[in-house]
Amino acid sequence: MEPIRIGIDTGGTFTDFVVARGHRRNAFKIPSTPHHPAAAILAGLSRILAESSVLPSEIVHGTTVATNALLERKGARTALITTAGFEDVLEIGRQARPEIYNFFVTRAAPLIARQLRFGVTERIAPDATILTPLDAQQLETIVAQIADSKAESVAVCLLFSFANPTHEQQVAKALERLKIPISLSHKILPEYREYERTATVAINAYLVPKMSGYLHSLQSGVQSLEPGVESQKIDASLNASASTLVTRKTASDKKATPAGRRTTDSRRQTSLRVMQSNGGSVSAAVAASEPVRAILSGPAGGVVGALRVCDAAGIPNIITFDMGGTSTDVALCSGAAKTTNEATIAGLPVAVPIIDIHTVGAGGGSIARVDEAGALRVGPESAGADPGPACYGRGEAVTVTDANLLLGRFGGGGLLGGEMNLEVERARFFMAKLAAEMSRFSNTTVSVEQAALGVVKVANANMERALRVVSVERGQDPRLFALVSFGGAGGLHVCDLAEALRISRVVVPRSPGTLSALGVLLGDVVKDYSRTVMVKTALMNRRKLEREFVALEREAHKDLITEGFTKERQKLARSVAMRYVGQSFEIELAWQENFEQKFHALHQERYGYADASRQTEIVSLRLKATGVTDKPRLRRSALRQPAAPQVASIARVFLTERASRVPVYRRDDLSTGAQFSGPAIVTEYSSTTLIPAHRTVEVDAWLNLIITQ
Repeated sequence: MEPIRIGIDTGGTFTDFVVARGHRRNAFKIPSTPHHPAAAILAGLSRILAESSVLPSEIVHGTTVATNALLERKGARTALITTAGFEDVLEIGRQARPEIYNFFVTRAAPLIARQLRFGVTERIAPDATILTPLDAQQLETIVAQIADSKAESVAVCLLFSFANPTHEQQVAKALERLKIPISLSHKILPEYREYERTATVAINAYLVPKMSGYLHSLQSGVQSLEPGVESQKIDASLNASASTLVTRKTASDKKATPAGRRTTDSRRQTSLRVMQSNGGSVSAAVAASEPVRAILSGPAGGVVGALRVCDAAGIPNIITFDMGGTSTDVALCSGAAKTTNEATIAGLPVAVPIIDIHTVGAGGGSIARVDEAGALRVGPESAGADPGPACYGRGEAVTVTDANLLLGRFGGGGLLGGEMNLEVERARFFMAKLAAEMSRFSNTTVSVEQAALGVVKVANANMERALRVVSVERGQDPRLFALVSFGGAGGLHVCDLAEALRISRVVVPRSPGTLSALGVLLGDVVKDYSRTVMVKTALMNRRKLEREFVALEREAHKDLITEGFTKERQKLARSVAMRYVGQSFEIELAWQENFEQKFHALHQERYGYADASRQTEIVSLRLKATGVTDKPRLRRSALRQPAAPQVASIARVFLTERASRVPVYRRDDLSTGAQFSGPAIVTEYSSTTLIPAHRTVEVDAWLNLIITQ
């Protein structure tokens, strides 16, 4: 019997599930539970197990817990221990002014308050020699102060600890008796740049208690589920596991069950993995102790899914467009996902590897309003899952979803294959209020349909700007890429955005609303390692660098074996971070024979110039370690010439201010080779796709909708 694997993506409005057994897959959505994300997950798992006689072999989870805790500033009370004199690094930052002409800009407060930042006397030199020994007596005083402060987590970041971690290890040993999570910079980010390193380890410490408590709760709930049982006492299992929230123990205190292994207790056979921001997953235990690596967990799964689907279809260069209920995530991928160590989340630098994703507050649940000057605004505020858009029956805020419903763009049906009805008249009532507000400022009568069209246009403008950020503003021509649409709301807007950017080909994968949940299943286990070396290329000792790489590889092999991967299922990729001497930031490239020439070429591509006569230097060595997982198979269909696709119904749709009669197709009725022209609407369980008049649709061998001009 083939094992069952489950991919889960928690969104702001819906939680998505993909159940894979061999090449067979099914997917579904249920409303998210923002007050306790694990409740929606356990409800979905209960639904799956009610129809199954066996437990799943693994669950891979894309989560927003770390993201939301950081954005909402709802993390732990955190203390920082750093080298004396560097207590204010978090506050000083880079002294950069994000708004050059705004003299009254207010900067967000550091995650760690001044009274919880402690300096200890010690000093290590860049060459790893100890200049000033650690003051053990002073450290004892600091530990006592942290205990009195009721801190729930501690970040430790000492100067040049990436070169010599001895002092950080001594600090960690002294802190052990407090029995609270400890985040060490030489483990989280062993690279130079004091501000970015301190900020990253501070974020990690800030998130550990929340993330570890959540994952303990989820793991406990998963272990309580049983196959073949119609209903589960989800609330009881959550309450029973809530005690883990107050133990103040991190998941790293327990040994994780390696992927693919079995324990003697049949109730613990399911391994739980968490998607990271770099596009790979790790065990729940690792994710609980290093949550900074999972800040863009869900969006990363979407990019991985889009890349795998398009690679199978022979489409290497794509721009991903993931429009969900609360936000839109976009990324440009030339054959592979691009990662960056220079991401900024909630105004804070996150220097661990993250897929280069740009996010805007524009989704199906984005709230429309008229501002003080009479301009129509859409987002970034969202109605979320509760109360949700007005048409969901509880909320009173007008959203993008309400606008699309009133314009007839859902094809006359509800959501989730009819499981979720939409209240048209309720949406009309609240849209009429917005139209009246728009009329008051414009001194003209604005109809409900005109207001709805305005909401869609403003939302499209917000998303178009995001697409331009990852393409045009970075020197890339979007016309050379295919625009890949997924997320529950993406299909209703993607063709308009392709038109604005003059992109000729749009790809809508099968079950686009759950592609991120599929993507977390398609990802491997990925771990990143690095070491700062700061050596001029002309003076480098290649044998010494080789030894450094070997040391990183030894650590990677050990960690992947712990995750359950034999050496035959491990892949290692070396790279270096390089720059011209005197520059502030680096370019990462593969470690190869002609790496310096490759650096000049990449610099030319990215910045428009290069200087082969100028000295270069290697700043850091980096290693990407991959544990190759078993993945659900993507099924290819035989190409044939089917009969003309059957029109399921005719809908009254406002493509402009005048209504049109538009044919509606059911995606389940469209087989490989089917072709038709717009205007048209394609409905399916997880999403709806709107095709304008000047576009043609063809279903390829992988059941993707290929929409071209």
